[in-house]
Amino acid sequence: MPGLLRSLDQQTRPFWNAGVLLPLDRVSCGKRKDGPMDQLAAMSTFVRVVEAGSLSAAARSMQGSLTSVSRQISALEQHFGTPLLLRTTRQLALTDDGRLLYERAKSIIGEVKEIEAALARDPRQPSGRIRVSSPSLIGRLVIAPQLADFLHSYPALSVDLLLVDRAVDMDEEDIHLAIRIGRLRDSQLIARRLADIRMITCASPDYLARRGEPQTPHDLSAHDCLVFSDAPGSAEWRFADGSETGRKFRISGRLWMNSLDALVAAARDSVGIVRAPSWQVEADLAAGRLRRLLIGHEPAPTPLHLTFQPSRLASPKIRAFADYLVERWRRIDTFRGSPTGRESVSSN
Repeated sequence: MPGLLRSLDQQTRPFWNAGVLLPLDRVSCGKRKDGPMDQLAAMSTFVRVVEAGSLSAAARSMQGSLTSVSRQISALEQHFGTPLLLRTTRQLALTDDGRLLYERAKSIIGEVKEIEAALARDPRQPSGRIRVSSPSLIGRLVIAPQLADFLHSYPALSVDLLLVDRAVDMDEEDIHLAIRIGRLRDSQLIARRLADIRMITCASPDYLARRGEPQTPHDLSAHDCLVFSDAPGSAEWRFADGSETGRKFRISGRLWMNSLDALVAAARDSVGIVRAPSWQVEADLAAGRLRRLLIGHEPAPTPLHLTFQPSRLASPKIRAFADYLVERWRRIDTFRGSPTGRESVSSN
């Protein structure tokens, strides 16, 4: 055990330098006097107070005394030199600094619990809860159908699947793994490539018979385009132009929605031209309900990654889910080919 404490001492030192944990000889906010564990206990108490809504409620949930809880909160405020809670007769409110500490402390405590669980349990049987975020369409059509077999394979695991069409803050929202479309900007994340997504421009035969078929991306400015967006405005689609990144072309937006499902349905109803992932319109193209356009101008495929924080690399449950999803993705026929056989998938 002393060796483990020395290891924890080294691993938590960056948190001390950042002012999140106290060094061994500067902690005196609880009954124990043996270093960073006291500080962790104080932060855990602070998190319980915030979530319980009052000091007395936190003390009851912890089966401790109100005096002890109050002493630990005061010690934290004294150490950081700033109020963390605004106390009134009816409720507690977080200060800005208190909210920052709450978010960081909750994350740190969660990681410590993961370490404890990893040391205590059978490493062959991952357990606990996994929080995963995904773009809504991919989550609904691809991720969710894979979860039943995963949960059967790992009975001690549970999964929270968050379907959102925005970039999540993995720290603040306590997300363990995130599926992201596009090139990654955060180089600190560990990423496993799942697939390459090709965006297809298409329209119904009836629409094309009525309005004609665009021959170049410039022609789209004279067509009714169905645009995926949260807010109407000027619209642009990127097409290949011989460069690595391609070029954006202005299009004429006739219908704007934040649901690709609804836009594809509108395209089938001959409302206009839509751009969607190849796997979403594959069945419509094969059945002739939609026709593929501007094939020679299609942009390069967009990568799809499964990402997670480096600090979670050692977690058995994270490794189990990541390995399972990567392996299952290789079996998904939809991502192995496009209507012209040019879809590609890569994993690492």
